[in-house]
Amino acid sequence: MTQDVEMKEQPAPSNSVPSSSPSTLHHLKEIASLIETGAYDREARRILRAIRLTMALRRKLKASVLSSFLSFALTPGSEAFTRLSSYLPKEDENEMEVDTATSTAQPPAKHSLPELEIYCYLLVLIFLIDQKKYDEAKACSSASIARLKNLNRRTLDVLAARLYLYYSLCYELTGTLSEIRSNLLALHRIATLRHDELGQETLLNLLLRNYLHYNLYDQAEKLRSKAPRFEAHSNQQFCRYLFYLGKIRTIQLEYTDAKECLLQAARKAPVAALGFRVQCNKWAIIVRLLLGEIPERTVFMQKGMEKALRPYFELTNAVRIGDLELFRSVAEKFSTTFSSDRTHNLIVRLRHNVIRTGLRNISISYSRIALADVAKKLRLDSVADAESIVAKAIRDGAIDATLDHSNGCMLSKETGDIYSTTEPQTAFNSRIAFCLNMHNDAVRALRFPPNSHKEKESAEKRRERQQQEQELAKHIAEEDDDEF
Repeated sequence: MTQDVEMKEQPAPSNSVPSSSPSTLHHLKEIASLIETGAYDREARRILRAIRLTMALRRKLKASVLSSFLSFALTPGSEAFTRLSSYLPKEDENEMEVDTATSTAQPPAKHSLPELEIYCYLLVLIFLIDQKKYDEAKACSSASIARLKNLNRRTLDVLAARLYLYYSLCYELTGTLSEIRSNLLALHRIATLRHDELGQETLLNLLLRNYLHYNLYDQAEKLRSKAPRFEAHSNQQFCRYLFYLGKIRTIQLEYTDAKECLLQAARKAPVAALGFRVQCNKWAIIVRLLLGEIPERTVFMQKGMEKALRPYFELTNAVRIGDLELFRSVAEKFSTTFSSDRTHNLIVRLRHNVIRTGLRNISISYSRIALADVAKKLRLDSVADAESIVAKAIRDGAIDATLDHSNGCMLSKETGDIYSTTEPQTAFNSRIAFCLNMHNDAVRALRFPPNSHKEKESAEKRRERQQQEQELAKHIAEEDDDEF
């Protein structure tokens, strides 16, 4: 009977206490202990793991849980505790009682570490952004950056890089991104002086995004060219850097470099970053079309990208056919999409490529054709326009033909064997270079146990040294015996 009574009494507290809040608070406390361990041992790897665990709990964060965690991690009554508590909305009294009851299981930290304080700022900032309270998030991010400027600890670099990201995001969501440009430049200068390479990497990307948001491509290129270069520490930041560099190179008409950067960014991006990969593919498609290439159909049929890349598929089809009228209709039909993607100006450049593609198809199909028929097929306004376009295409080497001005016609030459040229060699060379670069990147990304070979060498050397010391001691003892 006593067992029956106990079984009835056990589920009683579980009905009154929500199961999600205590588990989330418990996980946050474990993350706090992980940050403390990383701070004391000076291991940034543990703090990076703490941030990853926090991102997994992002959807479960509540105001009551955060207030309980703040009372656990920070000293009650401190400036940071008071400021962060003011940003959180007040919940119901029942929820507050439950959270405080769970938080009393462990005593609050008497002397909170700077890493824990910055982590609390990060938690509150993420919560405010998710709740779409952007004005409070702006105030919180500004306060966190002001506090971060007074701290110079290498264990804070990972947390600081994430704070910089959300700091810029808050101002971008409110449409005031230009207000923090000077502050970002000052932060980048501070990170450079402190040899915070992860912070430099993050802030450089944020500054490039800031400039490109307002179409300041020349200033972005000047900053990028003068910024210090070092090996990438974060794959995500390196992907963003390649994407921004690809956009800059596209505007500067350096399409070959732009294509390489954009395709590399799309390949290196995580699978979960679908929106980023879609943007990379959109710009890469436009750049390939500007280079005179036609992307494969598999590019447009990638999982989760079919709908987003549909306008670019129809645009590619118009360029492939060389139909100027179809190109105009597609550009007008999806003008809002191209404007929101900021590729409208690039699509205007494609008009010449459409005409050149149609002209190439005509030159392959006809050995002799009148310029009036060329203008009709390309749907140009006059024969004079057709003559100038054909002349420019011949001069650029796009088509192998000659102009007969007296008779007003275009004479196409016979196409030779492509394998007798150097084009196959160039194609194989580019593929081999790509494979070698990928192999080198894979070798650089290999990870080994830390100091495993050094430990073996030190043990062997220590054994040899002990043997030499023993032999030397015996030799000295024998010499002493001989002297006496």
